[in-house]
Amino acid sequence: MASEKITACCEALIEKNLTIAFAESASAGKMCYEFSTVFNSGRVLIGGIVCYHSSMKEDLLQIPWGTIEQHSAESAEVTKLMAQNFYRYVNSDICVGLTGLTTPGGSESDSKPVGTIFIHIIFGEKQIAKRYEFKGTPENIINQAIDVVADLILREI
Repeated sequence: MASEKITACCEALIEKNLTIAFAESASAGKMCYEFSTVFNSGRVLIGGIVCYHSSMKEDLLQIPWGTIEQHSAESAEVTKLMAQNFYRYVNSDICVGLTGLTTPGGSESDSKPVGTIFIHIIFGEKQIAKRYEFKGTPENIINQAIDVVADLILREI
């Protein structure tokens, strides 16, 4: 069941006749799913793509070879390219890219601990890029990130 923030975001999107699409890594499709559970979500949700492994990011989202090696799969640079490249292929008013670290075993470090999430949102010509550090279980981290996305969109529209 969608949180209050997701529900409010979807209702605002419906009211303003705006559509949304998602390019997800760390959230593995949960963001798209959460938005899909809101009444009348079919009026706003275009869909999404899950590119969890680096090869999917490079092959499907055309992240230039070497970019992930240079910045890591969980980085602001890769998140931005995910959102921008997916936005080119979908007919949507808003496109959200999300990557990050929900469990150990990725590119975590002292400066980028588990719980670090990168979000990049495109609203036509305007783009918003954010970095957050959340605490909790992997599911808690993802749920917090999805609520932040909904809140950022609500503030913008």
